[in-house]
Amino acid sequence: MGAGHDSVAAELARRVRAEGKQAHVVDVLALLPCGLGAGLRGFYGACVRGAPWAYEGIYELFFRLGAGRRPAGTPLARLAADAFMTSVRRSRPDVVVPVFHLAAQLTGELRAAGVLRVPSTVMIVDFAVHRQWLHPGNDLHLCVSDDGARQVRRWLGGAAETVGPVVDPRFFGDAGDTEAPTWREHLASRGAGRPAVLVSAGAWGVGSHLPDTARLLAARGFLPVVLSGRNERLRRALSRTPGVLAPGWVTDMPRLLRACAALVDNAAGQTAVQALAAGVPVVGYRPLPGHGAEGVRRMAALGLCDFAADATGLLGSLDRLTAPGPERDRRIAAGRAVFRDDLLARVIARPGRRCSP
Repeated sequence: MGAGHDSVAAELARRVRAEGKQAHVVDVLALLPCGLGAGLRGFYGACVRGAPWAYEGIYELFFRLGAGRRPAGTPLARLAADAFMTSVRRSRPDVVVPVFHLAAQLTGELRAAGVLRVPSTVMIVDFAVHRQWLHPGNDLHLCVSDDGARQVRRWLGGAAETVGPVVDPRFFGDAGDTEAPTWREHLASRGAGRPAVLVSAGAWGVGSHLPDTARLLAARGFLPVVLSGRNERLRRALSRTPGVLAPGWVTDMPRLLRACAALVDNAAGQTAVQALAAGVPVVGYRPLPGHGAEGVRRMAALGLCDFAADATGLLGSLDRLTAPGPERDRRIAAGRAVFRDDLLARVIARPGRRCSP
């Protein structure tokens, strides 16, 4: 469902392999029968692009924390059980680490039934913890913030620890290193002295009134660099907007982020935490419904981003956070502080509880 979960899985696998161990990455959507995973992905994309109100309703019914019985994702996850257990028997893992909520429902169900005999440690990649991350069968939940860990303990009563977000270490590089000049020089040549502001629309290239936001920033004296993901139609529309740079799919995000003065984000997802690692202030604006809006509000409450309610608020936040000075420095320091010690020790060393036969 976008590229964020994939990037977390890839980075965890890289760290495991760097320790001389084996890692096997499995896409739970690909394990669902009859093309159901592709259908779910397509349905989600259609909702966030064309019917955000529908996704908001789905999030309210299935995902939002609250009292009362509501539908769970476990019945859907069960459809992947046979294929998943075939993969487990083939790879013989010492621990399973779901990084997507449907996978967490699957492993929790299999652990509770005694079918999955190895520990399941869930890596919750969102700042806003929702119901589908939580299944009492899983052994441990690792969270990006203390606030998230408290939510897990409150609603589930299970073990939860804070490990911080998972990002490629290249995002922590010094802004003055030798990697960045290519993007800095390119943006300088296009911006003529205007501070570059990255506007993220995620891998799907979705957002509310993105061309309007880009024009607003350009009129204020910024250089909007709009990431349209794989949405080529949006990229073409943005590329025709005066004063806007629309580079399309970017494969060297660490260098691009370090060349920008701020990020305008609408999902509180992986691009936002990559910006925190890179020392780039984040402003949430016109967030996606459901998890996007919840995540932006959580990040703002934790002091990790501004949540701009309107165009005036967006411009005010960018004016403050792109200007050198104590406020920018404090925001960068707060973002860097969310990253903790290496989570591999938590994943590998923690024993799972014993399952019944």
